[in-house]
Amino acid sequence: MLQADVLIIGAGIVGAACAREFAQRGLSVAVVEQAAPGGGATAASMGHLLVVDAEGASDEHEYRLSRRSMQKWAEWLAASRDHGHTAEFQRCGTLWLAADDEEWQIARRKAEWLQSEGLAAELLDAAALRQAEPLLHHRLVGALRVPADGRVYPPKVVQQWLDEARALLIRGEVQALHPGRVRLRDGRVVSAAMVVLCGGLASQRFLPEGCLVPKKGQLAITQAREQTLRHQLVELGYLKKAHRVDEDTVSFNVQPRPAGQWLIGSSRQIGREDREIDLPMLRRMLACAADYLPTLPQQSLLRCWSGIRPASGDGQPLIGAHPRLRSTWVACGHEGLGITTSLATAELLADLSLAQPAALDARPYDPARFLAAQDR
Repeated sequence: MLQADVLIIGAGIVGAACAREFAQRGLSVAVVEQAAPGGGATAASMGHLLVVDAEGASDEHEYRLSRRSMQKWAEWLAASRDHGHTAEFQRCGTLWLAADDEEWQIARRKAEWLQSEGLAAELLDAAALRQAEPLLHHRLVGALRVPADGRVYPPKVVQQWLDEARALLIRGEVQALHPGRVRLRDGRVVSAAMVVLCGGLASQRFLPEGCLVPKKGQLAITQAREQTLRHQLVELGYLKKAHRVDEDTVSFNVQPRPAGQWLIGSSRQIGREDREIDLPMLRRMLACAADYLPTLPQQSLLRCWSGIRPASGDGQPLIGAHPRLRSTWVACGHEGLGITTSLATAELLADLSLAQPAALDARPYDPARFLAAQDR
């Protein structure tokens, strides 16, 4: 029998953040993972670090969680010069693109809201946008620029955080989960004072029905080119499309990579958890991207792949005590914000599980809300 103070199920970005957080608080940590650390939804992400604003229809809780996490990211990156290099961090900033006058008014409201919260934001009119990103279509009327946003390569961050935690990595698949211990498929048993579920979509088998929903996404990356982009480019309708639960969507989201490549997203297919490339959806996504970047069809694609976002049933992540199993805690269901919010999630979960004052209001994330919904 293997033992640890904290046993974390899942070595994605959230699991690694939790391992690091508990280790910093003096606890021994073991992590169970059946595949490569950071190789699931974490590897299939764009690694975009951003504060989600709460202007308009956006959610206040997403804003608070993402802003706290961005503060934690800044602290970690500043703690060592090696961290930025290891994470392949780039402070590229984000341009939220306005395709028409209606979206330009949204950009204006968002800029005012961000500035009122003490966050840097500026509006670029059409001429300034062309100067900032000459490759964008000239029909765009402007953009909201958020300069503090950045990007990382998440699998390398996962390994770094596991190393910092000095976590015992246990290769295996969890077959049974009990308070304070798990049994692996090969018969091994791991016991711990507390167990933390961070296994993404695989956590659903240990949670009330309906907690997690798969959302499949396609990604593509181009060959390197000399004339490249400077910012993460996202259409202003992205977040609204991302939260739709009744239809598949594509959005414009393109990220410059350090070697001169373009990482292209984004698509969402609700309820799909197969990992095969969906060619019709990929074509829709690339056509959307080409509408914003007219030179894109002239480029060659290096690779295309898909991943599964583990979304919650109501759009809020699950962070808190398991509703049925004592000494068991949950941190999953972040969908497309897991990279950004990983550090604040880990901090909040550690505060709750160790009965310490929490930096954030944990009530919106309580996993028991799904149990209560079932009982009604």
